Amino acid sequence: MTRRSPFVFSPDPFLLCLIAVVTGASLFPARGMVATTIGGAADIAIALLFFLHGAKLSRAAILAGAGNWRLHLLVLASTYIFFPAVGLALATVLRGSEDAVLLAGLLYLTLLPSTVQSSIAFTAMAGGNVAAAVCSASLSNLIGIILTPLLVGLVMAVNADGSGSSSWHSIQAIALQLLVPFLAGHLLRPWIGGFIDRNKGLLMPVDRGSILLVVYSAFSAAVINGIWSQVNAGDLLVLLLLSLLILLIIMGVNWGMARLVGLSRADAIVLMFCGSKKSLVSGVPMASALFPAAQVGLLILPLMIFHQLQLFLCAALAARFARQAPVRPRLPRSEQEIAAAAAVLGLTIPDACMPGVTINLALLDRHAAILSGEARP
Repeated sequence: MTRRSPFVFSPDPFLLCLIAVVTGASLFPARGMVATTIGGAADIAIALLFFLHGAKLSRAAILAGAGNWRLHLLVLASTYIFFPAVGLALATVLRGSEDAVLLAGLLYLTLLPSTVQSSIAFTAMAGGNVAAAVCSASLSNLIGIILTPLLVGLVMAVNADGSGSSSWHSIQAIALQLLVPFLAGHLLRPWIGGFIDRNKGLLMPVDRGSILLVVYSAFSAAVINGIWSQVNAGDLLVLLLLSLLILLIIMGVNWGMARLVGLSRADAIVLMFCGSKKSLVSGVPMASALFPAAQVGLLILPLMIFHQLQLFLCAALAARFARQAPVRPRLPRSEQEIAAAAAVLGLTIPDACMPGVTINLALLDRHAAILSGEARP
């Protein structure tokens, strides 16, 4: 017997907002002082976003799943080894046949950390190990603030003019804009964590608003530099197909690794979702710090496409996992149910023992419900 949780497609409102912002930047690009003001507002919003993410991060939730070190190493390997390997292979094969900046953007997205909120949400939806997902996704994001710029400098050869190696100035800028606010928020959690937990809705507008500001700023600069004379519908279709190819390869590798090392179903789900996602929240501000402003719009275009594709596929996959998850059988509770179940097994329960059996079965059923997440302790 399996759960029924059909997948129903509905447009992502954030995707519609991204399309609207890109369209607005294409028709009315920010210039001069307006562009400077929007860029400054985006920097402040991104810093606030990472501050709130740090304050939201519960050390108790991380510690609850921290002991599963083998799973966390597999997630990190998927994020920072398997993904970059696939990106490098595609960039090498396609070099010269596609726009160099778009290929660089495709490679860049493979170097980014995993998402946090959606990875945890899909893991919970699919019946996976939520505590381990919180730990893996948070660890990936925190490490990525430092590791992603280093990987960019190692494999992409980027500097101020787009032709050298990543400078320490860019890494320091990312640390100041992302890591410092994140750590500050987390250190202040004992004092502000309660307020943040009670008002989780605050994170959504800051999260999405900051990304939309950065996207508008980046695409404004890109439009002024002629992005739409370089990119056409064919290029967008190629990016979509390449993003799908990358995602399917990584998902296949992760599922194979889960079976190879013998992960439980709950942990395999964590590897599937935490190890196959890339963070738009981290990727967009990092790109604005690492790359020349004129190139950022083109460079984040593959990431924007991949972001929506991963949400769509992971939602469908999580619904499939949920349908396949076995439903925990309910233990007999009443004396009549217990007597009937005993009769099937050829057992006879003396009348004097029936009250104790009833109480014990009710207690066992309660513990099973708590362990399966169906009830609270």
